[in-house]
Amino acid sequence: MTAQFAETGSVTLRWGRLAYRRTRGEGSPTVLLHPLALDSRMWELALGELGGGRDVIAIDLRGHGSSDWDGEPFTIADLASDVAGLLQSLSIDRCDLAGMSMGGCVAMTLAASQPGLVRNLALCDTTAWYGAEARVNWEERARAAEEKPRAELLPFQTKRWFSEAFRERSPEAVAHVVDIFVQTRGDVHAQACRALGAFDARPAIGKITSRTLALTGEEDYATPPAMGQALADAIPGAAFKQWPGVRHFSIVESAALRTYVAKHLSA
Repeated sequence: MTAQFAETGSVTLRWGRLAYRRTRGEGSPTVLLHPLALDSRMWELALGELGGGRDVIAIDLRGHGSSDWDGEPFTIADLASDVAGLLQSLSIDRCDLAGMSMGGCVAMTLAASQPGLVRNLALCDTTAWYGAEARVNWEERARAAEEKPRAELLPFQTKRWFSEAFRERSPEAVAHVVDIFVQTRGDVHAQACRALGAFDARPAIGKITSRTLALTGEEDYATPPAMGQALADAIPGAAFKQWPGVRHFSIVESAALRTYVAKHLSA
């Protein structure tokens, strides 16, 4: 079941508008960063547990959802800078931060570059580096995003995102994510793929000072548990948790996991 954010807004950066959704509440703001080719609406599936009276801000990364894109290439570091710019515009100088997949790449980059900004950090089904063949593999996916109709990409995506059991048990949740994916522009999707292909945060993540949790679904073969463990090994004081029976979108599949993440972020 989805929960709605109470308000929408945007800030203007040098390249255009960066959009966000917000539910105001108590405590340190919790900032949520979505995966590749989705947007802040996907967090409606998790807001029940991650909200809980907190001040929650879910951002549409550049080109995704209601955010603009000027057509220029961007990097993961650029996306992290966008998030920092939005928080500065909202007069937020300290937050708790959670990112899924590509959103996790952005989150770790921001936490490494601005250590004082992030208090608690949750890195969900993500990695600091996609491996030696990353550029080749992500370029292949970028070309598919540019050349194929969105619906043709869905079988590949949904099998990676969700376990078979979840797809059978929760078709409404799957449909919610699919609808967002289909609406995402192919050229933005392609540029984000190329940004991930070039991404390597391994030299930087040792600078993270946030209280950090790296979490990976047991059945995630997009960013396998070994990648999550590598994050925890490289980030000072970080913990790693492997969650049973879920795939790449583990935080969508499991309410218990969402509660676990919420406790980490609010501690």
